[in-house]
Amino acid sequence: MKYEAQIEAAAEHFKKLLSEQLERVDRINAAGDAVDYTKKDQIVIGICGGDGIGPTITAAAQTVLTDMLSEEVKKGKIVFKVIDGLTIENRVEHMKAIPDDVLAELKSCDVILKGPTTTPRAGDPWPNIESANVAMRKELDLYANVRPVSVPEKGIDWTFFRENTEGGYAVGSKGIHVTEDLGMDFVVTTTEGTNRIARLAFEYARANGKNRVSIVTKANVIKTTDGKFLRLCEEMAKEYPEITTDEWFIDIMTAKLVDEKRRRDFKVFILPNLYGDIITDEAAEFQGGVGTAGSANIGKRYAMFEAIHGSAPRMVKEGRAQYADPCSMLRATVLLLSHIGYQAESDKLARALDICMFEEKKLTITGRDTGCTCAEFSQYVMDTLKSL
Repeated sequence: MKYEAQIEAAAEHFKKLLSEQLERVDRINAAGDAVDYTKKDQIVIGICGGDGIGPTITAAAQTVLTDMLSEEVKKGKIVFKVIDGLTIENRVEHMKAIPDDVLAELKSCDVILKGPTTTPRAGDPWPNIESANVAMRKELDLYANVRPVSVPEKGIDWTFFRENTEGGYAVGSKGIHVTEDLGMDFVVTTTEGTNRIARLAFEYARANGKNRVSIVTKANVIKTTDGKFLRLCEEMAKEYPEITTDEWFIDIMTAKLVDEKRRRDFKVFILPNLYGDIITDEAAEFQGGVGTAGSANIGKRYAMFEAIHGSAPRMVKEGRAQYADPCSMLRATVLLLSHIGYQAESDKLARALDICMFEEKKLTITGRDTGCTCAEFSQYVMDTLKSL
């Protein structure tokens, strides 16, 4: 056979991937119940600035968070732990997406507030190491990426539940060049991986009075993995008969989100990893762009909260980091507060951000000296909180 050697080499590579993924399936099937943070004597919040503008906006969010939880900090209920090792320089030095000592520090925390990190691309001066975000989601088994988008005046009230550890990203750095003319990547869908994201979405809808859940795939074309995801979500829906469930293909869904007549109908979405990554950035534009939206990454043992934009190294290079917009990190802080059981504080911060970003707008972030600094805006938010 002409390509016998290449096929055998590819088959060996695929065999190794299958072993890794089957071991992972065993681990997630054996996972216990989720942590109940309200029953913990102490909650350790890791503050991980990342790189680029990350340390600037993360420090601003930490200042607001510390101010809001000052009494809990005094009592020892809340402890902050600063973790500095996710810079691109440190990761490249160790040639790991997350160096071992940094991973150990992250695992010593209950929840993590994380700034953006640089992922090398073709043409960058850095080696091609894996995304720190993708690695963290896999290492901490942060299976659900939750992104809310709200624009009341447009009737938009959306919450996206993106599966976070599977799909096209599960082994995204482990594809194979079979020959010079053929490269192949792999998509992963597991039963428990899908069931747990589906249940989280339906439970959220039930608890928050959301009457519609939309399942988004491309199951008409990607029949095995997307088909499995769709079938399992539909089975889960039967346990929630009071909620209307519908299914959409990703291409038409991207169109319906810009349809002013239809988009008001949508409430909660369940999506595989890649589609969720794409469509949540589109959705964030309605709210003012990715700089205005926060993200929660939820697992049974750990949770990580982050801005959904990148590290903007150009702003640092041009000396403009102090003018970076902290709103995405502050929106992530809203999600963090809710997750660890401080719902009243979460609601209060969300309200303060609505006032500062959309209503009063006494200060404006432009990313340059034509607007306020990151520190000035975070102080504006804290002053607004005191008035509520």
